[in-house]
Amino acid sequence: MGMMEQCRIIDLPKHSDPRGNLSVVEGGIHVPFDIERVYYLYDVPGGSSRAGHGHVELQQLMIAMSGSFDVIVDDGYERKKFHLNRSYYGLYIPKLMWREVENFSSGGVCLVMASTKFDRGDYYYDYNEFAAMVRSRAQT
Repeated sequence: MGMMEQCRIIDLPKHSDPRGNLSVVEGGIHVPFDIERVYYLYDVPGGSSRAGHGHVELQQLMIAMSGSFDVIVDDGYERKKFHLNRSYYGLYIPKLMWREVENFSSGGVCLVMASTKFDRGDYYYDYNEFAAMVRSRAQT
């Protein structure tokens, strides 16, 4: 069926120190892909939503660097919600997944590590088209 079983929280290494904590993410080690792009969402008004799109090939790791937010993932068959609020937890999102980011806390920062550079052709912005594409791939 879908890719939902691959979508999971990854507990990132946390090095504690009285001066502050440090966490590391290494491509191919902590995430199952090489990191090609990093971007972050910030200054999102509290309670707002972002995203609402699907990818064919792109894999991502999302981290709440500050504050919290919810990530809804959907593989064309089922939906699941993850609440991110710790900077040492990353949500791994495999390819062929729809994602929505919502319920940002005030001051929330979402860091995203991506497996590919930006490619407009990899995006689906219409959920019904995305779900139809996923289902047609499952039948081949």
